[in-house]
Amino acid sequence: MVTYELENFSSKSQEILEDLSNRRKLKQYLRAVKKDQRLLSLSEHYDILDKVVLYADEQCRIRLHIFGDGYFDRPHNHRWSYSSKILSGSYRHTIYSVSPAIDMPTMEHLTPILIRRERAGDFYTLHHSQYHSVTASSGTVTLIYRGPAETDRFRVMDRVSHEAWWQYGANIESQAEKENKRMSPERFNLLIEKIEKLELIC
Repeated sequence: MVTYELENFSSKSQEILEDLSNRRKLKQYLRAVKKDQRLLSLSEHYDILDKVVLYADEQCRIRLHIFGDGYFDRPHNHRWSYSSKILSGSYRHTIYSVSPAIDMPTMEHLTPILIRRERAGDFYTLHHSQYHSVTASSGTVTLIYRGPAETDRFRVMDRVSHEAWWQYGANIESQAEKENKRMSPERFNLLIEKIEKLELIC
């Protein structure tokens, strides 16, 4: 990593996420987001995943991820290294190896090297170059601490079609693309209700 060594990054982010996972503190942050148009505008809604941005600056971003029923993603890496704290639920986490000599890997280049179940209370840190995939159970919520962007794109692969492509950061997206995934205040309120039912805030 350019800005942080991974071990230091992991230690720092774990301390922050452990503190933020306190139910009262998390509720304070969510209340603040509701009044902050900048954070609300950065929060995103997808069909089976919601990302609520709790804090953002040039060096880091802290998000709450609320997974929908049946969530799964394609093997991918990231533009930034990140740490995750599982608050509720669980997910099947697959880590893949791929030769660094391959510039544009496809599914044929990936080999699963670790398959584990991430459960409530677990914490891990992943380097931005690492390929992985997640299949979440119902009621899964996580806290994410992401570091500064190390690249302007990341690689995504499809298990069924075996296609692979690059995706880019928000600064390259069109305004229409940004608007399409922007979280509405109504959606935010529904998420608060869901988080309360899971007893993650009080």
